[in-house]
Amino acid sequence: MLDLISHHVTDRSARGIATTISRLVSSGELAVGTRLPTVRDLSKTLGVSPTTVGEAWRALADIGAIETLGRNGSFVRQPTGPGAPRRYRRVVADPDNRGHFALDLSTGTPDARLLPDLGPALARVSSQSLTSSYLDHAVLPELEAALRARWPFAPDEITVVDGAMDALDRVAQVVVHLGDRVVVEHPTFPPLLDLLEQIGAEVIGVSLDDEGMVVDELVDALRLDPVAVFLQPRAQNPTGITMTARRAETIARAISAAKHGENIVIVEDDHSGDIARGALSSIGHHLPGQTVHIRSFSKSHGPDLRLAAIGGVGSVITTAANRRLLGPGWSSRILQAVLLELLDDPTTVRSLGRARDEYAARRHAFAEVLHENGVTTTGSDGINLWVHVADERSALMTLAAQGIGAAPGEPFMVNGAAEYPAAIRLTVGLVGVDDDAEKVALAVAAAARLESSARRGPR
Repeated sequence: MLDLISHHVTDRSARGIATTISRLVSSGELAVGTRLPTVRDLSKTLGVSPTTVGEAWRALADIGAIETLGRNGSFVRQPTGPGAPRRYRRVVADPDNRGHFALDLSTGTPDARLLPDLGPALARVSSQSLTSSYLDHAVLPELEAALRARWPFAPDEITVVDGAMDALDRVAQVVVHLGDRVVVEHPTFPPLLDLLEQIGAEVIGVSLDDEGMVVDELVDALRLDPVAVFLQPRAQNPTGITMTARRAETIARAISAAKHGENIVIVEDDHSGDIARGALSSIGHHLPGQTVHIRSFSKSHGPDLRLAAIGGVGSVITTAANRRLLGPGWSSRILQAVLLELLDDPTTVRSLGRARDEYAARRHAFAEVLHENGVTTTGSDGINLWVHVADERSALMTLAAQGIGAAPGEPFMVNGAAEYPAAIRLTVGLVGVDDDAEKVALAVAAAARLESSARRGPR
């Protein structure tokens, strides 16, 4: 066993060792259930430090390729990933018993009352025959033209997939591999962290200020030679921060100036799309040959429409689309036709404008009550509000006791990144005037100020 592994290892870095083991498992040369050499034995044989082998073991465990049982050793398992998205499952309050809360603000979903009516568009396209071959182009030509006209830069290619998370998954599977370093915002969307962890990437978190990624931290992260930078250009989830045009330009310059910067892929997730009030500032405006931009229509036009467009670097999008041919092939062309109808429908455009204004008003009003009561929030856009709290657990439990669900802040945090104040995320876009918005905001303010029982001490 020791000889087999040492014979195949040519790159003696942690990434190289992990990659070799992963390939041996995939090829069957290391069978499921095989006990691996000890860290000490393998490090001695390879002439590397035990720390290097330990890092390789951790990377393999993170993607589910091996199982580490402490002193009992490490064993090969099926490399199927670590299973359920552990961070994502922790975001939604009580996911198996959603009716527990009178008002669940943990969901991150849009208000169904503010979504456009899909009925007329569905009626107009339902009788159309839109597929003549399983190898037809994945995107309706008319929809592609409409998307290109709306894109923030001239993309090499555009395709359509089943929502923003599907887009992130497909792009990440092309761009990121086991052991690669990837830069993300800190805090950021938990499913992205789950996804990158499952791939086996090393995630580097960069803090945010009111304009976007903190450039000094980004420059430090770029020195670690990442393969990609993932960011949300507006209504960042969870903070609600929208990247300014000035910051986008500065980030583009920093990437260009980095060693191997020309090889870095920038992945932009514009998940809020047409309900975001902030102007879209895309890195693709400055680095079109390195940017993949994702535009979701779930929050604006409806989660069940389940569509997002990916546009940008041709090689990335073509590879993702070709791989998709071996799975679902394409996103429903009927739903694509519905989206095309909605994009050009004056009634829908007006409806989206009203929804955008209503979400902004709800968010502003809720944040104002919190600020008046000494509670800090971040950002100014989108349907979510990132609320700083004295103690996360106390805040969540206090709100739950009043029938209010909130998302814990911890799953949004990047492991090993800079310390961040305790926080919770509230989907305040769901709280209208008729929902006792001020009463809910006052309850949140009181919960946010509540310290843990350990700090308060016995009474």
